Amino acid sequence: MSSAYGRFRHLVHELLKFGAVGGFGVVVNVVVLNVCLNHLDLAPVRSTIIATAAAIAVNYLGNRYWAYRHRGSEDRRRELLLFLVFSGVGMGLTAGVVAISNYALGFTSVLANNIANYAIGLPIGTLFRFWSYRTWVFTGTQAAAELDREAARLVEEESAPTGR
Repeated sequence: MSSAYGRFRHLVHELLKFGAVGGFGVVVNVVVLNVCLNHLDLAPVRSTIIATAAAIAVNYLGNRYWAYRHRGSEDRRRELLLFLVFSGVGMGLTAGVVAISNYALGFTSVLANNIANYAIGLPIGTLFRFWSYRTWVFTGTQAAAELDREAARLVEEESAPTGR
């Protein structure tokens, strides 16, 4: 069990940190969404987009300076641009679920909007963002290469004959 953990330790740590940052982003998202819906009387899809944009800003800071700080980038502008593009796609996935719920299925209550946003749209968008951030945004060529070499070394040690 410990050798399996050793192989995937860096991925587990990244996933846990990504989840913690995302959890804080969800809190920001919930507060902003419900302020937009209940106090500003904005439309559900518009409220979802505003809330998600606020969470994206918080999540970039948390991911760059905590979750993926070991994956330093030589070009932060490129990193930020890709982060915003992939976050926008994730936002589109979440807003699309809310739009389908509201306009195609006719579920227009605040409870229905929260369910569509957080129980369905957010998990879909989160899975996409974790994959895309790790694959395309926070690549940290030097740190990622070191982690890949360490994982390869552990695999080699496991598969090498023990000589017994």
